This record gives sequence, C-alpha cells and structure tokens, in this order.
Amino acid sequence: MIWLTWRQFRLPAAAVFGALAVLALVLAVTGPAISGEYATGIATCAGDTAACDDFIERFLNDHQNTFLAVTALVLLLPALIGLFWGAPLFTRELEAGTHRLIWNQSVTRTRWLAVKLGITGVAAMLAGGVGSLAVTWWATTFETAAVKDFPRLSAMVFDARGVVPIAYSAFAFALGVTIGMLVRRSLPAMAVTLAAFAVIQVAVPIVVRPHLLPSIDATLELSPSTVDGIGRNPNTGVLHFEAKAPDPGGWLLAGETVDASGKPVENVTMPTSTGPCSSSAPPGGRGTGADPMDLCLAEINQLGYRQHVIYHPPTRFWPFQWIESALYLVLALGLAGFCFWWIRRRLA
Repeated sequence: MIWLTWRQFRLPAAAVFGALAVLALVLAVTGPAISGEYATGIATCAGDTAACDDFIERFLNDHQNTFLAVTALVLLLPALIGLFWGAPLFTRELEAGTHRLIWNQSVTRTRWLAVKLGITGVAAMLAGGVGSLAVTWWATTFETAAVKDFPRLSAMVFDARGVVPIAYSAFAFALGVTIGMLVRRSLPAMAVTLAAFAVIQVAVPIVVRPHLLPSIDATLELSPSTVDGIGRNPNTGVLHFEAKAPDPGGWLLAGETVDASGKPVENVTMPTSTGPCSSSAPPGGRGTGADPMDLCLAEINQLGYRQHVIYHPPTRFWPFQWIESALYLVLALGLAGFCFWWIRRRLA
C-alpha cells in the first residue's frame, strides 16, 4: 500500500513541492535585498522622525503589492491541497471502481484508508509548514515597517504565518477527503470542498478567534495611541474620533468615545469655537509634543471624554496560533475518524 500510494501521489506531490521550492528560492534571493534597503533607510534618517516616516511610507508603497501577493500564496495553499489532494483521493478510485480490486485482495479497507490518509496528510502538513516558514522569514522586515497597517493579528497576516497554515492544510485535506467520500464525484467534490473551506476560513476569524482568549476592556484617555483619526463636520464643527488598539499591532474588536458619565457618544461638540480643536487649528495627522492633534485631544480629555476600547494585544499572536491550530487539528482528526467509520459501515 505504501508503494502504491506513493506511485499515485508522486506527481501531485512533485507539482506542489516543486512550486514551493521555486517560491522559496525567489524569497531567498529577494529577502536580503529588501531587509538591506530598510536597514539603510532607517540608519540614514536616524533622529529625524519626519524623514523616517516619509521613508517608511515610500518603502511600504514600493513593496506592498509584492507582500500581498506572497501572503496570498500561503493563504491559497491549504485550499489547493484540499481541492487537488483531498477531494480526488477517493473519488478517483470510486469513479474508476479500482477500490474493489484492492479490497478483494489482502488489503482491508481500514489499512487502505490509513495509508492513504497518513502519507498524503503528512505531506499536506509539510507543504503548509514549508510555505509558512519561507514567507514568515521573508516578510519580517515588511511587517516591522507596517505594524500599524498590517498587524500580525489581522486576519490576512495571521492566517499565513506561524503554525496555523500547517493545521489549515491538514484540515483542508481531511475536509476534501470527507466530502469526496460522501459526494463520490471528483468535480462536484472539489467544488463543495472549495466552498466549504472558504466559508470556514472567513467565519473563524470573525466568529471564533475573538473569543479564544478573554479580550481586554479598557477606558483610556484620548491620545495618538488610542485615536486613529479625527473627523470634523464642516457645518456643525462637531468632532468624531476613530479608535485604535492602544498597543501597536493590537487587534481592535470595538471602540467608541464616551463622555464623563461613561455614556457612548457618536460626536463631540466643543463648548467654544476657539482653541486647538477649532476650525482655525484643525487636528490633522499624528504627532507629538505641541502637535495640534495632541493639543486638541488634551482639551477633549479635560472635558471628561475618554476612549472605550475592546482589543487583543499583539502578545496574543502565539497563544492564538497554538489554540487555533489545535482546534483545526482536532477537526481534522474528527473528519478522519468519520472517514474510517463511513468506509467500513456505509461505503459499498
């Protein structure tokens, strides 16, 4: 069975691991150049905050599309494994009827399934790990520069880093095998597998991940660390504050401005038309010291307004990684157990 499984699996495995080898080679060539460019730029502007901000903005603009494309490859990898490795694994045998020949020899259904799931499943997890490792190493410099725009806890970055791609690949493979065994037709099974995996991958970051660990609920002063931007109605002069997680790279779940009594307010109306929050001194951009935004926020704080935020700090990245990976691996094992039951009891 090991020899037979390898003979059937070697071409799909060669295609995926060959593509991963090419990707790793490209990343290994381009990664040091990107890191060197960033290090040189930061060293040149050292001590000049404005110059460093300008350099980081140019750096992100130059490499953002490449970063998104490379990240997308890791995000798609588990889905492709479920689509092309998982779904056809048994439907190909069932459609051709070759499973009957093996089952009538000395190989039992359980052994047949165990070998196929074991070899291909391990290869799927290895492929997910290789892709994640290569991209995580390559993207470190970009993520350091883009900690505000692409924090590691954001859905797109989180799903393509660390150990979760290994668990995603195992789950996608087991999901494809299960759906293929139920549907018994390759193309419909592949379509259902892709749709089901996409729905799960979208739902988990929204419904499940925020509750893996208790979130932090805090009411803080309005400052550049808790305010992402200030909007002003030109007709009424009222102000609106966009919240952000107080820790750089944190994951904001909810944020709102509250008054001195703790009641949420959508807009803040200033008692006077003069001062740092007036139209003559518009609060714009981020800054420190006597920056107009700082002066305006200080005036708002004196009136008793605060920023109420619910968030996860960036230190939750690895706890979330391990918890979510364990969840997906348990689901993958559950699907594998179902396949063993189905092939012995229901599949004729």
